[in-house]
Formats: sequence, structure tokens, C-alpha cells
Amino acid sequence: MSVSERYRQAWESYWRETSDAPGDAIWDADPSLSAAPHLDLLAPHADTSLPIVDLGCGNGTQTRYLASRFGRALGVDLAQAAVEHARRADPAGAAEYRRLSLTDAAAVADLGRRLGDTNVYMRAVIHQSDAADRRPVAEAVATLLGRRGRGFVVELTAGSKAVLRELAASPGGPPPKLRRVFDHGLRPADAADKEVPEVLAEAGLEILADGPTALAQTEQWPDGSRVDLPARWFVVSRA
Repeated sequence: MSVSERYRQAWESYWRETSDAPGDAIWDADPSLSAAPHLDLLAPHADTSLPIVDLGCGNGTQTRYLASRFGRALGVDLAQAAVEHARRADPAGAAEYRRLSLTDAAAVADLGRRLGDTNVYMRAVIHQSDAADRRPVAEAVATLLGRRGRGFVVELTAGSKAVLRELAASPGGPPPKLRRVFDHGLRPADAADKEVPEVLAEAGLEILADGPTALAQTEQWPDGSRVDLPARWFVVSRA
């Protein structure tokens, strides 16, 4: 079995064992803590008349919010089980969902031809990808943007590892949502901080703006406070 196939199966099994309950995935934060502030950072650079694609959409929580701000929103994910979650959560069809591997350059190019220039939202995908797949993932962003699209990319930083180690050392061990991430062989904050802007540049992307942020999680510390993971955001265009 190839590394990429193991990775796909890890995500399939993760989403199969995740319920439809909002927040059951550790990163399934309410859009008011995620996509909403992110779009405020993207909006000054983006043509909102273009569609937007949510890469690594998971169960579609953020995609549904994107659909309220753009005329057309499409969520794509490597795992079919995630796509099925997203469709169940969106019976009104506010957005569209489909399975797509971002490392399948031909499939990404076909989607780009169908959509035309599009905006992209990608939250915490590069750091979870296998090292060899990180540049193809960034190249998928470049392909979909075309000439007029703009992308918002946000990735965990190395500081997240320390936070996750501390959380895993909680009394009783890792809390359930984090334990499930580890049990399925997923690797949060696996990319080095300098690697993300380097990969974006190698993929032909220009960074228009960037800054520090934190990604809200649905897990809590023993005192009941929310877990936030250090991250960095980038607004990008084709160079």
C-alpha cells in the first residue's frame, strides 16, 4: 500500500468513526471562530462574484458558511466519508460537495476548467499532508485560482505541537477528540513553519498578506477553557 493510500484510508476511517454531531471533530469549530474572521482577511483582496472552493472541507461546516458569502461554494475532500457527512449536514443544498484528491493534478485541472477562476479557502491541510504531497496540494490551489482568484490558506505552526503535547498530558491522557486523531495515524502540525511559505512560492503563488492567528478547536482544557492552536494565515494569488 502506498503512503498516499494509507493517508486516504486514515481519513476515511476517521470520518467513518466521527458522528454527525456538530463539533465531534476536534477542528469542527463554529464558523464565527473560523471561516468568518478568515473571510474578513480575504475580502479586501478577493472578487466575491467568483465561486469559492473549500479544500479539505471535512463535514462542510465552514463550506456552508462560505456559501452565505459567495454565490457558489463547493467543498472537496479526500475522504468520501467526509463528503457524505457534509451532504447530510446540508439538506437544503446551500453548497456542493465532491470527493477530490488534491494530488490528482488532472482531476484538479478538470475542476478548474469547469469552475473557471475561483477563490480558495484551505484550512490546515498542508501540515496534515504527507511531505511529498505538500507541494502538489499548493499547486492545486494555484491551478484553481487561475488569474483572478485569491486564496486564503491557514496552517498550524510549530507552537501547536507544544500545545498538543500539553493537552495529551492531561490527567487521564489525551481527551477523546484528540485521542481519535492519534488513533487514526493523523499528524497535526507536521510541517515546519518555514516550509509552508516555501511550498506556496514553489507552487507559483504570491503571498499578498499574512499574519499570526490561532485555530479554535472543539476540545477543552481540564479547566473548561477552549483549546486554541497557534497558526499563520496567508492570502495568495498566482504569481
